[in-house]
Amino acid sequence: MVETTGRNASRPVTACLSSGKGGVGKTSLTVNLAYALAQKGLRVLIVDGDLGLANVDVLLGLQVKTTIRDILDRGADPLEAVIYVEPRLGVLPSSSGVPDLANLGPQDHHELGEILKDICCHFDIVLVDTAAGIGSSVLWFNTFVDYNILVLTPDPTAMTDAYALIKVLSRDYRRQNFHLLVNQVKNEAEARQVYEHLSRVASHFLNLNLDYLGGVPRDASVSQGVRNQVPFIKVAPQSKAALTLFRHAERLRRWASPRPGAHKTAGKAGG
Repeated sequence: MVETTGRNASRPVTACLSSGKGGVGKTSLTVNLAYALAQKGLRVLIVDGDLGLANVDVLLGLQVKTTIRDILDRGADPLEAVIYVEPRLGVLPSSSGVPDLANLGPQDHHELGEILKDICCHFDIVLVDTAAGIGSSVLWFNTFVDYNILVLTPDPTAMTDAYALIKVLSRDYRRQNFHLLVNQVKNEAEARQVYEHLSRVASHFLNLNLDYLGGVPRDASVSQGVRNQVPFIKVAPQSKAALTLFRHAERLRRWASPRPGAHKTAGKAGG
């Protein structure tokens, strides 16, 4: 039975998972964090925010009939577009191979924001998987949400590109709070080293204090889950990566705990 009844009494928590560089495992982490949160009893929505090269549906082996493009272009029912992969876990899919959708203008972003507000109120927490880089839709999604999670790896290019995204969002969109999730690490010490390096640079040049969300170890179950189109947290719940991600999901669950008021937002396009 799909649990869709009722609206969230307070505004749901929204978070973006973004990366400056592609190939850091961002989409896989988004999907698996969503599964972990749903298992903790939250109603969770994944929004595929990679509007031109969507692949959340590919990772989950979904058959998509209606996408964000259909909602924007022909007024399709947003709630009917949501695909439920678990009773408490829905996916709002996007399109792949549609260049125009990856370069939406301000009016389209405003319309998309209103659509998302109508959908999100049926969930406790919404995770947006954005495209890599600093494109207009990536920046817009990051100003729409409450929390900005930057996914990176120890690769120097991934670190440099993550810093570039943080710089643009802080300088041009007044975002101040960033949470780092370091993927594909050998151990916790390596994850901490990556965080501390980027944190020092952001503190010195941007006057920002970055938050350490955690590290996720290299694990064969992750790539196996991608190949089999099944979340690794579901098929290998005792794997190193899964156990770590369950711990990180607990922190996100606390973000979605009952709050006296909505979480503060900043930026040009508030959510």
